[in-house]
Amino acid sequence: MANSIYSINKAINKPIEFQGLKAQYIAYLAVGLVGLLLLFSILYICGTPVLICLVLIGSLGTILFMTVNRLSHKYGQYGLLKKAAKKSVPAYVRFHSYQLFTTLNHKTHGTGN
Repeated sequence: MANSIYSINKAINKPIEFQGLKAQYIAYLAVGLVGLLLLFSILYICGTPVLICLVLIGSLGTILFMTVNRLSHKYGQYGLLKKAAKKSVPAYVRFHSYQLFTTLNHKTHGTGN
């Protein structure tokens, strides 16, 4: 039989990666760069000297790249989301009454009775 003209995509479930940044960190970097562009335009319109604008935006851009790159390597694809989700989980649940558990209906499910 002849070879198929269609190629199989081997990376079907792999996360998007660009220059070592994985998954959502690319979006974080894009949003940060858009913010820096807006900051530059606001400073320029307000009359700040161009050299000061360039130095400020350049240093903030460097900090942004280093921070996003460090987070990407430290937490990976889902690690930062898991860390944020872990903060919202309570350490323990306190009940003042056991009435909820004593009044549960003990029917068996799926037996057809």
